[in-house]
Order: sequence, then structure tokens, then C-alpha cells
Amino acid sequence: MFLKSLATAGAMAILTTSTAMACEISARVSIVGNEFPAIQTVGAGAQACTGAEVTTNLTADHQKINLPGMQGNPAEYTSAIIANSSIVALINEDVIRPLDDLVAKHGQDLAKTQLITIDGKVMAVAFMANAQHLVYRSDVLEQIGVEPPKTYEELLAAAQMIREKGIMENPVGGAFASGWNLAEEFVNMFIGYDGDFFVAGTAQPSVNSEAGIKALETMKALSEYMNPDFLTHDSNATNAEFRAGNVALMNMWGSRAATMTEAEGVPQEVIDGFAIAGPMTVGGGSVPASTLWWDGWTVAKNISDEEAEATFVAMMNGIRPEILSDAEVAKQAVWLIPGYEPTEAAVGVFAAANSGTVPYPMLPYMGLMHTALGNELSDFMQGKESAEQALADVEAAYTAAAKENGFLQ
Repeated sequence: MFLKSLATAGAMAILTTSTAMACEISARVSIVGNEFPAIQTVGAGAQACTGAEVTTNLTADHQKINLPGMQGNPAEYTSAIIANSSIVALINEDVIRPLDDLVAKHGQDLAKTQLITIDGKVMAVAFMANAQHLVYRSDVLEQIGVEPPKTYEELLAAAQMIREKGIMENPVGGAFASGWNLAEEFVNMFIGYDGDFFVAGTAQPSVNSEAGIKALETMKALSEYMNPDFLTHDSNATNAEFRAGNVALMNMWGSRAATMTEAEGVPQEVIDGFAIAGPMTVGGGSVPASTLWWDGWTVAKNISDEEAEATFVAMMNGIRPEILSDAEVAKQAVWLIPGYEPTEAAVGVFAAANSGTVPYPMLPYMGLMHTALGNELSDFMQGKESAEQALADVEAAYTAAAKENGFLQ
């Protein structure tokens, strides 16, 4: 996968010339995806095309609606903007089409690192890289006299000092909302503890392990320094806490970093103290407790060839190199678009790539594991059951789903 060459490709900033052309399409385009600024930019670029209607549904609930919205015939959505985790469900259900013919016709300016190839076929076009990493208040850390933490143990020690000095009561933030977000935090931490999600070479779960217990215990320790409503905090709510000056340390997506302090009403001390560092390790491990991601777009299978071509052309317009001439757009993401030159906001993602952060697992059954984690870990986080019981519940829920989907007998 292209992520192995992310740092090199980004640092070299592959230069490709592309002539700006009017985008003209002749069939409908309907896009579903997440709602953060970089994706909003891509959606707006697609909507700039003329000749037929281009609609977007950019929402935090995109993963709940993209598959159902592509299963109809014709599909409601002609494109889903996805990441390396969410594409798996679309491939499993056979709702997206190979793009090789459209790449040959309209994708000459795409870099090889943008072509997401699965079983020899291009199934998506990537336009940005992402990872979670440390975001912190440099002024607060200076107050307590500590360096930016490189490990979660150092983060917890800093959080205790911040609370004891009365600077902040709940200085740690995190996207720990029950469901997908909570599961992703476990995935990060479990990888940091060198855990294996499955028995090697099989779909048998193996999260009820020493690494799993340690991951949950660390997450619980972090939650002790979070807003009591942490199980309702997704990235948007966590960012709001940081912007309000309530949080000094958090693990946050690189795709959010550029706009972290740009909302109206952010206190000047938050703006001045805002800083980014790489992902942290945990438990003495050397692999960061994080995952590398790409975001890209697909084209639905259950649509006409005319709609497919219009969708490809519109999405190409959304990621044309010319968008990088806008300084605000250029810093919205670690773009995998030819001509991108890393900005200060990209520091955390490039640090993740250079420190051995592993890609999120693209296994056919990982989505079922992620769902089981999201559904079953809240009781432990609320102190209602033990880590062992929570992980047993995860394995039971996963096993039932894996059998239903034919991954286990």
C-alpha cells in the first residue's frame, strides 16, 4: 500500500503540471462522505462542475449510510468518500466498481501513490493521508515545566501535574464517543501494546489478551482526566473542548489540526499555545499507539456508465492540483495530490509515517471487529464490568457477526 512511501512522496512533493479546464459532465453525481474541511473542499470542487447536478451529503454519520445508499439499483450515491477501513465493507458487499478504465481515460495526472489497488484492480483514488497524533498546549506544558510527552505514561504524568496545580480540572481530550470513535482509540492502544486482533492466518478473534487488558486500562486511566461526558465526545466535541481552553493534551486527527484554532471565539492563549507533535508510544513499546490512514473516493457499481464517468470527472475536479494554490486549502490535509508541499499542520502525520506507525488493518473482517469493539467497550469505561468481561463480550459479538458473514464456521 502506498502509505509505506508516504513520507518520501510527500517530502519530494511530486510536481506534475496540469492545465485547469472547465469541468463539464452529462450525468448526475451524488457524493456521501465525512464532514471535515478537506473533504468539504473536495466536495465543493466536484460541485463546481456544470452540465448536470452534483449533490453532496457530508456528515459524521457517513459510515452508517454509505453502504445502504449504494446497495440500491440504481445506487442513491454515485461516490462514497472513504478511508482504508471503510472501503472494506463496500468491497465485501460488491457495491463499488473497478476504476482502471476511467483512470486510463481521465486519470493521467494521478500519482501512483494515489491508486488504491486491491486484487490487481484500482478500487479507489486516494487524495490525503491521515493519522492521530499529539495536539497540546505548549504554554500549559511550560507552566508545569515538562516537555511534550512522547509516551502515554508521560501524558498521564503531565495531566496529573496540570490538575494538581489547578490549571485545568480535565486536561485530557480524546474522541472517546461510544461506537466507532471508542473502538478506534482501542485499536490504536492495542497496536501500541503489540496486540494481534486475530489468530495468525485466521478470522478467529484474539483481543481478550494481556495486550487488550492493558489497552483498556490505559484508556480508563486517560478517561479519569477527561470531561465526565467523554463517552459522548467525537472529534467535533473534543475539538470544542480544546478551543474553549479546557484541554491541554489530546490524541487528535491530523486532518483536524489545521483548523483547530480557527473557529470564532477561540481565546488568544489557546491560539498562541496550540502545538502539534507525533504520535505517542505506550507500555515501553516502539510502535506508536496510532494508525496510518488514507482518505479517497470510490465510484458506485449500480449506476450507469455515464454516471460513473461523470462521477470520476467531477471527483477529479475536486482534487485537481490547482486547489493547492489556495494557502488555506493547502494546510487542510496532508494531500496526496501532485504538487503538495507539507505545511506546519502536517508535522504530526509525517511524524507518524516516519516513526513506524502501521496502517489501519484492511482485513475483510476488521470492520466487524471494529463494530463489536464500539458496541461492547462502554460498560468497562463506565466501571460496570471488568476488562476481561468487556473483551469477552467483544469476541462473542464479533464471532456471531463473523459466522453470519461467512468468515467463521
